[in-house]
Amino acid sequence: MSLYLIVATDHGLVVCEADGAHWRPVHRGLERNPLTSVIAREGVILAGSRQGIFRSDDLGQNWVPASDGLSISHVRWLAYHPEISDFELAGTEPAAIFVSRDGSGHWRSCEEVEQMREQYGWRLPYSPEAGCVRGFAVQSSRAYAAVEDGCVLISDDGGEHWRLAEGSRGHLDHRPASGFIHSDVHSITVHPSSSDLVYAPTGGGFYVSQDGAKTWELLYSCYVRAVWIDPDDAQHMILGPADGVDWNGRIEETRDGGRTWQHAARGLTAPWRNHMVERFTQVGERLLAVLSNGELIETALEELNWEPVLNDLHGVNAVTTLEV
Repeated sequence: MSLYLIVATDHGLVVCEADGAHWRPVHRGLERNPLTSVIAREGVILAGSRQGIFRSDDLGQNWVPASDGLSISHVRWLAYHPEISDFELAGTEPAAIFVSRDGSGHWRSCEEVEQMREQYGWRLPYSPEAGCVRGFAVQSSRAYAAVEDGCVLISDDGGEHWRLAEGSRGHLDHRPASGFIHSDVHSITVHPSSSDLVYAPTGGGFYVSQDGAKTWELLYSCYVRAVWIDPDDAQHMILGPADGVDWNGRIEETRDGGRTWQHAARGLTAPWRNHMVERFTQVGERLLAVLSNGELIETALEELNWEPVLNDLHGVNAVTTLEV
């Protein structure tokens, strides 16, 4: 078995093979296509773009369109159900959720999401579109979705149907009352120990819910898009906070559930004046971070001593792995 890193960039997709402690590019695909997201499993790669979804069954050598039923072409994020083969989710701009139960052969719109989008007036500060879905977290029959700028959505049937989480008002809410979450939700994570333990980086801070998104606690007042939660210890987290949009971005760590935070950016010149962490992705005992300036960095989780990865790649938007 070989481990591959699949990198979605503004210029197409790059497949890299593990070469000791480093990654070596082996080929490129979908060149000149700006890609927004990528997922891979069971030998299949799905790449999201502004023009829909593409599928490869041969490690990125050949691609076919996979957007049948996708009535909104701008895909912001892709995810799959970890326990159900060929069950995929796509989040779009404007905000909508599409579900495929046949490995991207056909997509079905979750119409209740589009109805909520209109009802609550979701929007984006940088786009004329009505919000976007830019994150999913799925565990067994529970699923969550992050809507920017809108809310947290929850599904009780693994992502087939969606409703507004109780701790999210639905409308644009940048001064939430106690127990509610800021509406500008950038990503969402559920801990393996419990489908009720949920974390959400937002435009108004980093939040945690211990009751399945019914109520939320603000752990860190900041602007933040990315968090990594230790799958073996819910008290251990790595966060990518900033003082504003791409302003004074940095990396911090807590081992006490967010009561205290420490600098965790050894090897970097952080805080960064004009960028921040966009996404974290764990690969074995290492952690990769996609930065908002399109760079990719990596560290061993034991050391948290970061270094650049694949310096020749620019405009990185998302990464995933595939073992074949």
